[in-house]
Amino acid sequence: MEVFVLVFNKRSLFLIFLVFVSFFLTQKVTHVSAVNYTKQHRQVSSLRAERIQKHLNKINKPSVFTIQSPDGDIIDCVPKRKQPALDHPLLKHHKIQKAPTRMPQMMEKERSVDVEEAANVLESAWQMWHVNGTRCPKGTVPIRRNTMNDVLRAKSLFDFGKKRRSIDLDRRTEKPDALGTSGHEHAIAYTETSSEIYGAKATINVWDPKIEEVNEFSLSQIWILSGSFVGPDLNSIEAGWQVSPELYGDNRPRLFTYWTSDSYQATGCYNLLCSGFIQTNNKIAIGAAISPLSTFKGNQFDITILIWKDPKRGNWWMGLGDNTLVGYWPAELFTHLADHATTVEWGGEVVNTRSSGRHTTTQMGSGHFPDEGFGKASYFRNLEIVDSDNSLVPVHDVKILAENTECYDIKSSYSNEWGTYFYYGGPGFNPRCA
Repeated sequence: MEVFVLVFNKRSLFLIFLVFVSFFLTQKVTHVSAVNYTKQHRQVSSLRAERIQKHLNKINKPSVFTIQSPDGDIIDCVPKRKQPALDHPLLKHHKIQKAPTRMPQMMEKERSVDVEEAANVLESAWQMWHVNGTRCPKGTVPIRRNTMNDVLRAKSLFDFGKKRRSIDLDRRTEKPDALGTSGHEHAIAYTETSSEIYGAKATINVWDPKIEEVNEFSLSQIWILSGSFVGPDLNSIEAGWQVSPELYGDNRPRLFTYWTSDSYQATGCYNLLCSGFIQTNNKIAIGAAISPLSTFKGNQFDITILIWKDPKRGNWWMGLGDNTLVGYWPAELFTHLADHATTVEWGGEVVNTRSSGRHTTTQMGSGHFPDEGFGKASYFRNLEIVDSDNSLVPVHDVKILAENTECYDIKSSYSNEWGTYFYYGGPGFNPRCA
């Protein structure tokens, strides 16, 4: 079983780029066809164009350096103290935290994957804008530039960069966010405990699921949740990878973040498309494409995501790999999560618009059912939570949930190497899923 782990090591990134640059370029062509989902829009009124441009001027901050990515993205290197996050009224006097006061502690018996499987580790640049070897200068953060077309693909300016509510609050039960209302379907594992939760971690297999309609998406992520599932005050912190033609204009898998403090009504957004998430890393662009990708019966690539609450400052940090810090969600943004989380979910989500009068062909994960196993189905492995002692604790008992197992399913298990893990996903429309 061969797994390539995307590890982040600043000493080796440039050398590895020289060795693997041709490989990355090949992966870009063979794994993802860069479909352009931007359609010709009707004539935009001057008033609407003016409003959109005003919004773009607000979120596209002036940069000191600009990088053209091979996939068409423009990455702006924005001074750290000028990033969109600090426009939030609750962060008017916020002082940027350079680093967390403490990292979560691993259990004694845990050993990192790069030690256990050293022969199978690929240290890679892993985001497409890295291919030319250029990085943002110190003191800046890389931000993907947004365009008029990005906004025009959204339902409205208000909806740009936001998740449409995937739950009907009147029908909400104590179950996790997986009722499949409003066309959202899930295959998730979740843990609910009487103990307070202060974070979660998992290693996530990365694929390029096919998307049928521009306003559909497929994502694989971690949810950190707290608050009422039957009211308007659900708090959620989310991170993972997604394919979203509406948001990005193509079908490439991209690193993403999300947050809300009011059940996806008005607060929060994807990535840095509104004020909120504070980025501290100058080498990782949230919303940028991930490369290389897993292939059917071929090499498997995954990324490790850790989200946890700083025990002293209360901010929710995000890390990638073993020790790469991306940034944090300030505690000021939240109500319930200002204290702790009550539920963690791991898994996949798709939007099914039934635009053709049948179930969508939009895929989840690899597009294959979990029964097919390694190299064919997508996986989450080494599920962990952060406890009240700021320790990473392996999860031994998870519940699984999928609304429509004929379209997308999930199967969990346990092994010494992968801890608690699961395979998940599916093709969507098929003879048993109409």
